[in-house]
Amino acid sequence: MRYKAGLETRDRILQATRKLIASEGMDGTTIKAICDLAGVLPGSFYNLFDSKEQAILSVVRQAIDAVDPDPDHRGTDTLSDLVEAYIKFVTEQGDLARVYIRLAISGSANTPEIWGRTMRHHQGRVARFAAAISREHPMMGDAETERRAETLVTALNGVTLHKVMDPDFDVSVHARALLTDALAGV
Repeated sequence: MRYKAGLETRDRILQATRKLIASEGMDGTTIKAICDLAGVLPGSFYNLFDSKEQAILSVVRQAIDAVDPDPDHRGTDTLSDLVEAYIKFVTEQGDLARVYIRLAISGSANTPEIWGRTMRHHQGRVARFAAAISREHPMMGDAETERRAETLVTALNGVTLHKVMDPDFDVSVHARALLTDALAGV
């Protein structure tokens, strides 16, 4: 019973952390604000997390995992699978998409661990996109595959930023157009 209560408290803390980062950014995400929003005492927070940064890193991990269509990394995803997973992430998990973009833009600059995770994630996504392009178009050279993958991932991040700024922006139309553009001339 205590274990279940601990998990529920952890989930409330992470949900509060996610909402605060999405709405207030890193600076507005304080332990007091997290505890107030989650409805927990600071002692409960510290029983589950060593610091605000640890809670934030847990949310970062959730955001990174949420955008992955192949969390087991079997390497069988297509470029379309990757783009569709990104669309689903942005349209169905708005708070996590805002966290993803906010941390990439502002949070990672001041926190080396978040910066490192963000960069490793970006590099991993580019590699996954490049591998998918290569599987679908094996005659394309490595440099061109890498360039197209980097351009597509960066553009998808831009589409997500636009969606954060304008909730009415149609992510799916633009993301699918980017997919088409990435494969143009192949």
